[in-house]
Amino acid sequence: MLPEALRVELIAFRRDLHMHPELGNQEFRTTAALKARLERAGLEPRVLDIGTGLICDIGTGEQEGRARPMLALRADIDALPIPDTKLGVPYRSTVPDRAHACGHDVHTTVVLGAGLVLAELAKHGQLPQPVRLIFQPAEEVLPGGAPDAIESGVLEGVGRIIGVHCDPRVDAGKIGLRHGAITSACDRLEVSLDGAGGHTARPHLTTDLVTAAAKVVTEVPALVARRIDARSGLAVTWGRIESGHACNVIPQHAELSGTVRCLDLTAWRKAPDLVHGAIQEIADLYRAKSEVNYIRGVPPVVNDPDVTDLLSEAMRLRLGPHSVEDTEQSLGGEDFSWYLEHVPGAMARLGVRTPGERTVRDLHQGDFDADESAITVGVEMFTAAALLDGAR
Repeated sequence: MLPEALRVELIAFRRDLHMHPELGNQEFRTTAALKARLERAGLEPRVLDIGTGLICDIGTGEQEGRARPMLALRADIDALPIPDTKLGVPYRSTVPDRAHACGHDVHTTVVLGAGLVLAELAKHGQLPQPVRLIFQPAEEVLPGGAPDAIESGVLEGVGRIIGVHCDPRVDAGKIGLRHGAITSACDRLEVSLDGAGGHTARPHLTTDLVTAAAKVVTEVPALVARRIDARSGLAVTWGRIESGHACNVIPQHAELSGTVRCLDLTAWRKAPDLVHGAIQEIADLYRAKSEVNYIRGVPPVVNDPDVTDLLSEAMRLRLGPHSVEDTEQSLGGEDFSWYLEHVPGAMARLGVRTPGERTVRDLHQGDFDADESAITVGVEMFTAAALLDGAR
């Protein structure tokens, strides 16, 4: 069990992070706090080349004269550009329009806590394999901070990787797991349409750009959906459309932006060509010139079955058979997926809802909060997983 003094310290550490949220690639205070605490434990953390975030290895990596691949524990450390609207809590954000509304402060604290426990075990020769802590910046900034972290060498020597994400739909004390894809791919789409404008009394002499834009909005999602297996869940959803300034003037320019989400990795790889083609066809039909900026975001997180089972076994051993539940695939994106393009791994959904609570606090909302007992649960799971993996 987690020592009481460490449990109290970790809650205080999480609250400090929560009060001082930092956006992606600006997490200097967070990085410094992590580095200082790990150094106090006798470890040697290294700040990433990109300036924020860090890695820290625990254990020598030697067994029977050979270096063993490390198990990596990953946390994301950035916050969101939204105001903290919680009332009556002493750890409310002190930074205007900044909040840890996705639980990254909890993820960070869980990995820190697991690292401190594992470091103590390593001092007594009780850590069967090396472990790497990865504190990654900029998860919320497409395509995420993971590619930069990988470029900085965080996966060198790593054989497997595990992570958690807070889930306000799951009770604290439990985790949600799933074999295969657990999140969606998410890309960003920006479209410009241009054509001859004119008077609304004579649309036949113009490109009628507003109609062209409306058709792109309504027809492209349907067209794309008919050109890919429906089970892939490929969906084009628009969030912004802008064109024109007067009711009797057909404009010369229109802009649209939205997202492309996909449940299937193979379909995600085909998505840019499909979307480009569909937009071009509709625009040509209305004599509009189209320019598409398709911005790759993240692929889906596809959990490796063996690593998923490792997390399940670790959780059941520490907290019992009822502490693990099946979870569905989400349409949210997570840049943890980039690590899985290189090494097998798995992500668990960490329950942060107080049992019996009826209020639903969703992610990316200003009132989001977490039951802090989830920190202990995450630490116990990660610690057990590291010991189990090393004993195999």
